[in-house]
Amino acid sequence: MDPNILTSIIGGVALILGIIAGKFIFAKSTKRKIEEAEQQVNKILSDARSSAETLKKEKLLEAKEKFVQLKAEHDKEVLDRNRKISEGENRIRQKEQGINQKESNLEKQIKENEAIKENLNRQIELVNIKRTELEKHQEEHIRRLEKISALTAEEAKAQLIESLKHEAQSQASTIQQEIIEEAKLKANKEARKIVIQTIQRTAAEQTIENTITVFNLESDEIKGQIIGREGRNIRAIEAATGVDLIVDDTPEAIILSSYDPLRREVARLSLQRLVTDGRIHPARIEEVVEKTRKQLEEQVMEIGERTVIELGIHGLHKELVRMVGRMRFRSSYGQNLLMHSRETANLCAIMAAELGLNPKLAKRAGLLHDIGKVPDEETELSHALLGAKLAEKYGENPAVVNAIGAHHDEMEMQYVISPIVQACDAISGARPGARREIMQQYLQRIKDLENLAMAYNGVEKAYAIQAGRELRVIVEADKVTDQDSDKLSFEIAQKIQNEMTFPGQIKVTVIREKRAVNVAR
Repeated sequence: MDPNILTSIIGGVALILGIIAGKFIFAKSTKRKIEEAEQQVNKILSDARSSAETLKKEKLLEAKEKFVQLKAEHDKEVLDRNRKISEGENRIRQKEQGINQKESNLEKQIKENEAIKENLNRQIELVNIKRTELEKHQEEHIRRLEKISALTAEEAKAQLIESLKHEAQSQASTIQQEIIEEAKLKANKEARKIVIQTIQRTAAEQTIENTITVFNLESDEIKGQIIGREGRNIRAIEAATGVDLIVDDTPEAIILSSYDPLRREVARLSLQRLVTDGRIHPARIEEVVEKTRKQLEEQVMEIGERTVIELGIHGLHKELVRMVGRMRFRSSYGQNLLMHSRETANLCAIMAAELGLNPKLAKRAGLLHDIGKVPDEETELSHALLGAKLAEKYGENPAVVNAIGAHHDEMEMQYVISPIVQACDAISGARPGARREIMQQYLQRIKDLENLAMAYNGVEKAYAIQAGRELRVIVEADKVTDQDSDKLSFEIAQKIQNEMTFPGQIKVTVIREKRAVNVAR
């Protein structure tokens, strides 16, 4: 036989035998795995049954415990409810017993009242009998008196009443006069005591204001820069600020002269900026003066806020706070207005406290009593009435409004603090060295001089300088021509001469300047 065929036959037989052997081995292995799986399933089922039994027992135990707990709580609630019901029944029984007791007491009292009433009726009957007998005796007595005195009972009664009336009036008049005299004596003594204590408890400084400010320089060379070529710079400063600059032989100093402290402060701060910066020329001067005015407005607000905080005054309107700050740069008869108002406020608070009144309200009225002296616009009203109008406008207390308007007797005093503010205003102004009457008259004359010029059309600014010996009037170039400037200067001079009283002479200078400004971008 061919060896290749034999090899193929042997290979085929071996393959068949291998397949049969593989199937047998696989079947045996599969059977073993099935048996192992069945054993695992039986074990899992056994474990599950065991766990279920355990869980069932635990849940039964928990259910029993929960039942016992709920039963205990229910028994406790039932006991509490029964106890409350028992207590309620006891209270009801006690109330019933109390009501029964009261009812028995009331019946007993009714019986006693009936007995008292019967007794009272018997006594009333006896009193009526006695009254009838007394009236008979009185009538008999009156008839006998009429026979003796030859007067009827009515006439005698009238004479007796008239006599008693005159005697009572005389005694009452005497007692009234004694009471009035004693009250006046005590009132004057007490008022004097309160005023003296108030003055003693207030330490005031000398507050006389001057009309000049000295501006110190590092060297005299700066004076030339301030004066400028042909005096252009100094004229620009005077025109922009309304302050007279006096440059004399005083070493390292320039004198700023003006009746208005606010203008002097603007001029001083502006000069300080210009000297520090070194650029001094007309355009720069106007720019610096304008910035300084804005800065000073902020400073005024800061002064007002600091003042009301120091005095403990709250809720003041912003505009009133600004006016309080402006008082720092105003004077009244030479006395600084803010110092005077602060002093008056403290005096009012002390006096109100001594009298048992509201010291905060009195202090508020004392601080604001002169705000009519620092208005934004001039009016025909007096400063007291204007101040009251402003206070009312900004929502102040009616008592404060009345105290401001009545502190010069221009309004009727309707509140108790009004006379206190009036008295404290007089105390503050009457201190030795506090005021200077001549100074106030001078300041009023300067102000009238400026107001006279401002009344003309086309006038932009008016400044009285050199202690009122010169009036500088700045006009708007587009409204007033050069010919009108000459005419305006003459008219103002004539009006001053006819309407005002002044020593020496007043020079009227009208300044008209045309500027054309464009910006290159």
